[in-house]
Amino acid sequence: MIDLTTPKGKLIAAALQLAETRPWQDVTMLEIADTAQLPLDEVRRAYGSKSQLLAGFMRLVDDEVLKRATTKVSAGARRDALFEVIMSRLEILEPFKLALKSIAKATPSDTSLIMPYLNAQRWMLTAAGINADGASGLLRTGGLGSLYASVLRTWLDDDDPGLARTMAALDRRLRRGESAIKSFDDTVNGLTRVATDLPKVLAETLGSLFKRRPSPPTASPSAPDPDASPSGMV
Repeated sequence: MIDLTTPKGKLIAAALQLAETRPWQDVTMLEIADTAQLPLDEVRRAYGSKSQLLAGFMRLVDDEVLKRATTKVSAGARRDALFEVIMSRLEILEPFKLALKSIAKATPSDTSLIMPYLNAQRWMLTAAGINADGASGLLRTGGLGSLYASVLRTWLDDDDPGLARTMAALDRRLRRGESAIKSFDDTVNGLTRVATDLPKVLAETLGSLFKRRPSPPTASPSAPDPDASPSGMV
């Protein structure tokens, strides 16, 4: 599980403990420092704000997710692998569920968490053996970010120990997302083929347009008719 015994870990544990009992927006860095029993200068060196602290928590969760991930995933099992990776993340977050409910209500507009959040999605894709690079990888990362946010909301309200609602929502969203990604990949592959063939097609087209055609034979000048009247004469 996540190591919360380090100085940074103690600050995260203190912050989550405080968030369990009050709205996250009311929790201050001073209270976090007092609860963790750490001096303020050490707190500032570790995390300059609550947003940085949450980003640090995300990275710790990322590390734990990757520790649990299978290193080899077959191409046909990637959706199932992603299902397992996301459920593994939710299992890691389970002890902090009450605190995360408070945090979720207070942080939707915190833009400083966008990059750590998207980076978490990218690593979950990677853990499931799914390419997260390039244009299609960017789409997958953004798509998983939307999917995960929706599933996380379901999970926060799912009090069933078996998480039946959460798993059903995750499976449904993954199937829909898989269809959308396949359609996008087909489009990208088609455009890639066009872009690859375009120079050759242009060269052939231009070559056919500007290729010199043989000139028509030039007619020999006719010999003058001895019986014809000179021009201008009757």
